[in-house]
Amino acid sequence: MFSFRKRPPLREISPGELHDLVADRAALVIDVREPGEFAVGHIPGAINLPLSRFDPHDLPDADGKRIVLNCAAGRRSALALRRCSGVPVDTHLRGGMGAWNRAGLPVER
Repeated sequence: MFSFRKRPPLREISPGELHDLVADRAALVIDVREPGEFAVGHIPGAINLPLSRFDPHDLPDADGKRIVLNCAAGRRSALALRRCSGVPVDTHLRGGMGAWNRAGLPVER
């Protein structure tokens, strides 16, 4: 009746690690914040797929890149990650855009 199956762990990546992956063109960043938040500033090259309409089957082809989800602080990207069962996505940005901004990394507007 109840499932006590252990959820697979969510992988978290630091802002510096994600910056390196983006610079090496090895990551595709999916930003799950709402469009207004995304427009204020986002990781360069990120694609906006808001959590309010997030469907993992709508994720674009990553062309061999690692897909990394992000949001404002890490909560929504973790929720989106939980929806990705059966889709090869297991990583999100620890601390979200807040951590990215605190690290002084580039922001696209």
